[in-house]
Amino acid sequence: MKKQLSIALFLCLFTAFTSFAQTFTISGFVSDAVSGEKLIAASVYDVKTYQGTQANEYGFFSLTLPEGTYEIAFSYVGYQDKKFEIILDKDQTINVDLTGTINLDEAEIIGQRVDKIEKRSEMSTIDLQMRKVKELPVLLGEQDVLKVIQLLPGVQSGGEGTSGLYVRGGGPDQNLILLDGVPIYNASHLFGFFSVFNADAINSVKLIKGGFPAHYGGRLSSVIDIRMKEGNNKKFKGTGSIGLISSKLTLEGPIKEKTSFIVSARRTYIDILARPFIKAANKRTSREGSESSGGYFFYDLNAKINHTFSNKSRLYLSGYFGKDKFYLKDKYKYTNDNVKTSVVDDNSLKWGNAIAALRWNYVISPKLFSNTTLTYSKYGFQIQSIYEEENEIPGLETNKQLSKYKYFSQIDDFAAKVDFDYSPKSNHLIKFGTGLTHHTFTPSTFNIVIKGNNESVDSTIGNPIIKALELRTFIEDNIEINKRLKANLGVHFSNFFVDGVTYSAIEPRASIRYMINETASAKAS
Repeated sequence: MKKQLSIALFLCLFTAFTSFAQTFTISGFVSDAVSGEKLIAASVYDVKTYQGTQANEYGFFSLTLPEGTYEIAFSYVGYQDKKFEIILDKDQTINVDLTGTINLDEAEIIGQRVDKIEKRSEMSTIDLQMRKVKELPVLLGEQDVLKVIQLLPGVQSGGEGTSGLYVRGGGPDQNLILLDGVPIYNASHLFGFFSVFNADAINSVKLIKGGFPAHYGGRLSSVIDIRMKEGNNKKFKGTGSIGLISSKLTLEGPIKEKTSFIVSARRTYIDILARPFIKAANKRTSREGSESSGGYFFYDLNAKINHTFSNKSRLYLSGYFGKDKFYLKDKYKYTNDNVKTSVVDDNSLKWGNAIAALRWNYVISPKLFSNTTLTYSKYGFQIQSIYEEENEIPGLETNKQLSKYKYFSQIDDFAAKVDFDYSPKSNHLIKFGTGLTHHTFTPSTFNIVIKGNNESVDSTIGNPIIKALELRTFIEDNIEINKRLKANLGVHFSNFFVDGVTYSAIEPRASIRYMINETASAKAS
């Protein structure tokens, strides 16, 4: 009896091993044929069985199929499909360039979408194509991603013309906004009339309004995942525009055969246009030596450089720097009882973001993809008032006085994380990873400096600096259980260490799709 069981167990193991050994993997990257930009979420599938997968956020795909001959199709919205006949008798690497469709006269196209929304396990997820975003009407000539998102179902703006987002009842502070995987704490310019995202530097935008996959965490309302362009690696290219309130310039191109860059800058010129009117007002004033200046501007700078070491290894360095500033400066002189007084009154209000990310992609095997990232994120807000007075008294030394008041608040984050994508089969994708973030919070600090009249004050009051550590770990499994049932299951572990106290949370995630028939499905998350 034991011998028969041993033989049966051996046959089962042999069969399983043989079956496993007869599956092979096609992997590689999908890119734009003209610019070399990676096509995020491009579809890769077998034409006959429709077994397939999607490229991840770095353009990498992995498709595992049984040994045989296949016609593999590569498709992406706005691009011409490509098909290859592949004899799959070993693991293969194939990098595919897709060409954008050419505008023709009106024609009727009859066909089927491979990636139908009713067949996906994801819920409340919208992928925005930047080509479509740029075709929509704009406010004051500024293409704005967040304005487009405000038009989508389930999203409300805080007020007319503002960029604050209220997604399904959540507050603006409960939206996780990521630029190349780095959090943006304040995504608005001009008190919310414009967002910080320059459309010329953006590759893709994903909005998730509910049922977040486990690799996202830290917010309750929504996720807005924005990816920057990588730069044209085929030829040098420059674009620019002059709008009603701002101008933009974008330069991109190859540095060497395996290295490319993109730099995109935007600045308003409301303050520059106002200068002639301010000068005219200065001439009309009766005060001696009067000179006033003031205005408002904001600017953005996006930059990215990437280098391909090999088909398996790529390095990216990206950054964003932006600032808003209101300022009002007044200079004037007057004489009273032979005392000549000069006054400088300088007031400003400014805020801005700065982020940087160093990312290394490595294909460990055709089925296993890794992404290691180091990031920095900073947001600061400051109000400042400086008053300087100089008195020239005959026969005495010049008397100088200084009063400086500054209020500021700031967040600084340093983070390191590593994530993995593992594709054991065409209908099975496992994501897992971990990350550590060091937070430095500088809340509501007030600095006072007073000098002159034989007194000196230099004092800082406010809340103390708070430092904290945040550790996250996640695993998620996106699996097609059978032809009707598909699920995305995962768990997100979160630990927050601050002031000697640890706050821990286990966050389970589940999204399930059940196909009722070929055109309808039921979903829950």
